[in-house]
Amino acid sequence: MTAKPKFVYEKDDRGTIGEIDDNEVDRIAECFKGRSLFITGGTGFLGKVLVEKLLRSCGGLKRIYLLIRPKKGKDPQERIKDIFQNVLFDQVKQMRGEEHILQQVVAIAGDVLSPGLGISEKDLETLRQEVSIVYHCAATVRFDEPLRNAVFMNTRGTKYMLELALTLKHLDFFAYCSTAYCHLHVKTLYEKPYDPPADPHKVMQACEWLTDDEVATIERKVLGAIPNTYAYTKSLAEALVVEKFEELPAVILRPSIVIPIWKEPIPGWTDNINGPTGLLIGAGKGVIRTMYCNSSGYGDFLPVDVAVNGILVASWRNITAGTDKTNRVAHMTSSNDIKVSWAEIIELGRWVIENKVPLNGVAWYPGGSMKSNYWVHFICMVLFQWMPALFVDALLWILRYPPVLCRVQNRIYKGFEVFEYYANNVWNFDNSEAVKLRKLMNNKERRTYVIEKIELDLIDYFTNCVLCARRLILKESDESIPAARRHMKVMWVVDKVYKGIWIFGILYMLYRCFFAG
Repeated sequence: MTAKPKFVYEKDDRGTIGEIDDNEVDRIAECFKGRSLFITGGTGFLGKVLVEKLLRSCGGLKRIYLLIRPKKGKDPQERIKDIFQNVLFDQVKQMRGEEHILQQVVAIAGDVLSPGLGISEKDLETLRQEVSIVYHCAATVRFDEPLRNAVFMNTRGTKYMLELALTLKHLDFFAYCSTAYCHLHVKTLYEKPYDPPADPHKVMQACEWLTDDEVATIERKVLGAIPNTYAYTKSLAEALVVEKFEELPAVILRPSIVIPIWKEPIPGWTDNINGPTGLLIGAGKGVIRTMYCNSSGYGDFLPVDVAVNGILVASWRNITAGTDKTNRVAHMTSSNDIKVSWAEIIELGRWVIENKVPLNGVAWYPGGSMKSNYWVHFICMVLFQWMPALFVDALLWILRYPPVLCRVQNRIYKGFEVFEYYANNVWNFDNSEAVKLRKLMNNKERRTYVIEKIELDLIDYFTNCVLCARRLILKESDESIPAARRHMKVMWVVDKVYKGIWIFGILYMLYRCFFAG
């Protein structure tokens, strides 16, 4: 068992938030009062949390219009009802009433892949007359998305959104949710526009002319030094937004790696296994035992509730700025406030899973380490990931169960091809805008829209992340935790026996080679 990590607690340099004055007004909520919003990507991870926060903290808004892709046999408004069945919305339903929020949130049938977003003329007219704030969050976040699909979704979809925004009669704010990791050639990213890797209009035009197969054959050449289609197409989309700065009240918001909720409404909530959550689950299940990674390096991670708070605070600041226009690009990043290295993430995650929240059905005892040498990592991957997977799958086959671990290892291998680029490079992000915004907020706003690290306990955070992943993604009940602990002890013995056999085998072979003769 590993020792309890020492890197646990950080506090903001402004100290704790003071008492809230009864006369303090939530100016951010006031800014949204009576307004109608249009949101794309509202069914995604960030989008769901954005909608929930708006409904809970800015209840005076008039309407939220969500772009919902039509599905055969399902009305778009029915899909919104399905979304509200997620535990994420339990608190706001209790506060506002489910019927009330269903009246506030209205589905607009459409698709960012379709010209004109596929929106009917009737719905377009509604948006033109009512909407004053737009959040464009829709994107494919798959790093291995084929280039043509990524261009259509991330770049051309943004073009369609900008065209719609130009027709809105009361538009006060257009936010494009980009990513801090879209200009990877810049090691210190500032809050300003950067030149795109290519002309976005020519790239879109080429993708419309060519077939999927034709684009696939030139994808690697088109991307050049950029490691994936996500970063490439998001940087192209930013360039389209910059082109419209003179015509639209548009801003570019660059969140970093968005991770599970920190504080509210449910600490640790997530709906996916992307990023660190996937690493925690993979390591906790014992199927990830080695990583090619600069252990002293760090990624920039931002809890999704903090990212959403940043979006709302930036909206308020830009809408109320008047002639005092703020910067049109803002970063929502964390590494200037708190740096957590990859080694510390692994240490924290391992301690939480071993000591507080074990997972069910552990394939192997959690262990392993990060390697700075690729070939050492590769050998360890073969010995401690692939060979145990083959062994377990062979047993499953003998017992007439379907083999699973080799398939899992194949997915991990493909995922690591993307992860390793980011894990072995470090970027820094200027966040001057966030620092300025913190100074403008009163105590009530600082408590309601937290965009600073206040009393952050990393062990509590990781525990909540694992618990939510266990309950919501893996569908493992809390009642099974004692059994999981017992299974973990069994796998510890199996792990030691397996390693002992390998050590004995190697020593025996050395003995045979050098002494038996």
